[in-house]
Amino acid sequence: MTPPVALTIAGSDSGGGAGVQADLKTFAALGVFGTSAVTALTAQNTAAVCAVRPVDASFVTTQVEAVLADLPVAAVKTGLLATADTVCAVAALATAGRLPHLVVDPVLVASTGRRLLEPEAETRYREDLFPRAEVVTPNRVEAGVLLGTTVATLDEQRDAARRLSDLGPPVVIVTGGDDGGADAVDVVAGVPGLEELRAPRVSTRNTHGSGCSFAAAVAAGLASGRSVADALLTAKSYVHDAIRAAAAWQLGAGHGPLNHFRWEETP
Repeated sequence: MTPPVALTIAGSDSGGGAGVQADLKTFAALGVFGTSAVTALTAQNTAAVCAVRPVDASFVTTQVEAVLADLPVAAVKTGLLATADTVCAVAALATAGRLPHLVVDPVLVASTGRRLLEPEAETRYREDLFPRAEVVTPNRVEAGVLLGTTVATLDEQRDAARRLSDLGPPVVIVTGGDDGGADAVDVVAGVPGLEELRAPRVSTRNTHGSGCSFAAAVAAGLASGRSVADALLTAKSYVHDAIRAAAAWQLGAGHGPLNHFRWEETP
């Protein structure tokens, strides 16, 4: 049976844990054929983002157009877009109806706290890209940056999800896996009957790429024909299992990667 196809438009992670690398692993693990358009080259590992080299926005568009011209892309996920020009280029493709079931993961801040985009790019997310997305998946820090506030509590997550949904996307999920509570709680706006996603917190430092993987899993679900609610629930379960399966790994000095394929044994 021919698999469904998904496209990730995101940055490359030289450490292999996040970005395009995490997205393609997630697509494969969920039975979806992955394609990609690289927006930036990064020099990074589990401990730090050392350097970022954006790809010219016109070449990002060329990559996307090459994929769309030949492969039946059923869903699209964005990650690090790197520049305001690339955000605008992706928004233009979405406005033209070229990016079906668009899931936007607004990668704005590194896990170290480093801002990855200039303020103009953040504005373009809010004004140009969010209204074209089907699902937007910021974490609490990213939601705070986008809204110019702090998002630290569950009530603040709920308020942030509602305010971001006012920008146009039908569904917003503000993830809260880094809040330190007994459960990892994500807040959903726009899906009747599904206000929260909860999973027991896994005690591990190996969470690098969890946000990328969640958004990619949502896109994989939509590409496979799932409803938005089902795609969100499946993505939450997938990422929880991938974190749990990597909990004891010792890869790198910082936040290690997920076990995307849930290998029971490693060499």
